[in-house]
Amino acid sequence: MSRAIPPTLVLAWGNPSRGDDALGPLFADAIAALQLPGVECQCDFQLQIEHSLDLRGRQRVLFVDAARDDALPDGAPFLLRPLQAMRDASFSSHALSPAALLQVYASTEADAPPPAWLLGIGGSVWALGAPLSRAAQRHLQQALAWAGDWLRQR
Repeated sequence: MSRAIPPTLVLAWGNPSRGDDALGPLFADAIAALQLPGVECQCDFQLQIEHSLDLRGRQRVLFVDAARDDALPDGAPFLLRPLQAMRDASFSSHALSPAALLQVYASTEADAPPPAWLLGIGGSVWALGAPLSRAAQRHLQQALAWAGDWLRQR
């Protein structure tokens, strides 16, 4: 007997051992703990081709990763942007961008991928063994507050 596929997938990635790179996994853990109906959370160290299979049957996908603070507009705690399927300049199948993963889905499934967004949460500390920075903790809380409302929308 197969289980129903939750319509919303939160797909986060990052390395919990590298300071603010833990933002993606911490976000996914916090959202999973809310047990929101219709929302499934998955987490990994990086996006891989195999994750395209996780997009099957979804109505929307929220990709979540840490983002460099200086890449965010005017000191914003996070950035949300819609994604389109697109080939990128990757030469390896061991790590993909979210857009490239959507393209893998489109190519292998011969269908448009589900609507998807990238949530980049601001961080600045990436050293191996470093704890999550205070700024990243604040940014995570702000992203979670925003996401709670967004994920409850159908």
